[in-house]
Amino acid sequence: MPTLRLRVTGSEDDARAIINLLQSLDGIEHVEEVADLMPHMDDADSSSAGLSDLNSGGDVHEVEIEAPNESTARKVRETVEALAFDLDVLAEFDEDED
Repeated sequence: MPTLRLRVTGSEDDARAIINLLQSLDGIEHVEEVADLMPHMDDADSSSAGLSDLNSGGDVHEVEIEAPNESTARKVRETVEALAFDLDVLAEFDEDED
């Protein structure tokens, strides 16, 4: 069973729209926003240290999706890509091989 991990950079409403769409797809077993364990803080030695977060582009939302097979996982990727384009948000997939 493919497990896809999706990182959405956008507003809470954008992430909720993507999650709602995924939950409506036939065959999707599980969709859940998971806690992001990586702190998103600047390193003191970073070239971006001290810069304003006003231009950051939005919050980061981690979403986990379980699909029954690779065909459905491909449908998830295509659907998310289309909606992310329409919403003008960034969506990145990081897949685990199960």
